[in-house]
Amino acid sequence: MVKMTTAIINGKYILEDKIVEDKIILFNEKILDIVDDILLCDSDNIDIIDAQGAYVSAGFIDLHIHGSGGADVMDATPQALEILSTTLTQTGTTSFLATTMTMSTQAIDTTLQNIQKYHNRVTGAKVLGVHLEGPFINPLKHGAQDKQYVQPANFELIQNYMDIVKMITLAPEVAGNKDFIRQMAKNYPHIILSAGHTDASYEEGMESFEWGISHVTHLFNAMPGYHHRNPGLVGAVFNSDVTCDIIADLIHTHPSTLVLTHKVKGEKLILITDAMRAGCMKCGTYDLGGRSVEVSQGKALLEDGTLAGSVLKMNEAMANMIKYTSMTLTDVVKSVTTVPAEKLDVPKGTLKVGYDADIVIFDEDFSIITTIVNGEVKYKR
Repeated sequence: MVKMTTAIINGKYILEDKIVEDKIILFNEKILDIVDDILLCDSDNIDIIDAQGAYVSAGFIDLHIHGSGGADVMDATPQALEILSTTLTQTGTTSFLATTMTMSTQAIDTTLQNIQKYHNRVTGAKVLGVHLEGPFINPLKHGAQDKQYVQPANFELIQNYMDIVKMITLAPEVAGNKDFIRQMAKNYPHIILSAGHTDASYEEGMESFEWGISHVTHLFNAMPGYHHRNPGLVGAVFNSDVTCDIIADLIHTHPSTLVLTHKVKGEKLILITDAMRAGCMKCGTYDLGGRSVEVSQGKALLEDGTLAGSVLKMNEAMANMIKYTSMTLTDVVKSVTTVPAEKLDVPKGTLKVGYDADIVIFDEDFSIITTIVNGEVKYKR
């Protein structure tokens, strides 16, 4: 059954590199047209959404999120995926990669089975696939990941799930990971291979880009800091055209770091949340990957004080970038729509005819007014 056509009117439409008004977006599951006007005689057959002067953009895409609304991907239940999916629509996120943790092989396998079976059944933001964060990382940079479960890259762990694995974060310098990266890049070029939780040097980082690493996970965090005599992986990112993502919560990264990263990386920069189950929840005690996390004043910390993911919302990350950097509104929107969509090679991330009708309406403060997924309103303020 074909869905009824809907029109968004009276908006400020963010179209790639410009913002336009006096337009109307027509859509069902896909964006059908962007026109200057609509025939009055057709209005009875069209649902109208009045944006009332607010901004209208493509829906936000989060490449790195563990949980929100009290649920976590590693809960490995259909209910957890559904809670995460519906909660994210409050933040303007219309699609995401369900991100796993470094836990036991059994726990990871059970989680991947759950995502494989239920990812198409969620009713809110769409699950585009899996981001495997670990366990193929460096134990020296495990961060909030449980280092007892760290292991060298092992294709057997994921071979039954290649239909849903879309991104893998791993440490390229770890013995055995080089061959894994090369084989994955050759046989599964659609999977994003990302360096993260790594102790890689500048030279190792640059070499790994030649093997097939094309992205870097939460830049600056869980990797050596930049030093003028030892620039490390950060220096390699700054001296190459690989994409990278960053947690713009002002906790994982100082505002001046956000400024610098945007100046250097430009349209190669993607915003992520790295949110855990406490996202969109009250302060208190939660768990992440089986470890206790205390959430207070916007920080999520393990008992030893280690940062344990975030409680960042995507629209808050965007507001921070506007406030503290020189990014324009179109720049910020592209960093959570067009750039991640192109990285994933999905027909999303742009208000363009033929693309998925994942659309967000938000105000000057990035407060979400309406979230539309596949042409259906999933959240309304």
